[in-house]
Amino acid sequence: MAKQDALGLRSIALFEAAKGALVIVAGLGLVALLHRDAQALAESIIMRLHINPASRYPTIFLSLLANPGDARLWAIGGSAAAYALMRFAEAWGLWHRLAWGNWLGVWSGGIYLPLELYEALAHPSWLHAGLAVANLLVVLYLAKGLVRHEVTS
Repeated sequence: MAKQDALGLRSIALFEAAKGALVIVAGLGLVALLHRDAQALAESIIMRLHINPASRYPTIFLSLLANPGDARLWAIGGSAAAYALMRFAEAWGLWHRLAWGNWLGVWSGGIYLPLELYEALAHPSWLHAGLAVANLLVVLYLAKGLVRHEVTS
């Protein structure tokens, strides 16, 4: 595999590992909040970031912190752990230039594309457009590597 290909795969691997680590750190931060006055702290964070507390995501965040025994909180935590494990597995496979790492990257990135494209069209912003374009480029790069590998095999 060419040096540029290795650099591209390792860059994507580091990015995917960082996403997994970010989810783990955020989850640990939420667990730490549960031992304090989580509701007051969450409201303070939301106000400091100038986010409308009545909008959808802050409302979910606040209600989960108000009820730490809620099964939804545990389901979200389990989903976050599965997401982080998938990102770490993908990063490991890409770092070692294994075909299944590419397949996992194409699959895991591809499942978000319809949602990201919808968000970019329904709620146009630089953030939504940037996420959609970045994810599309990563998926295309990994798919190109798979096609090139199958042609040369």
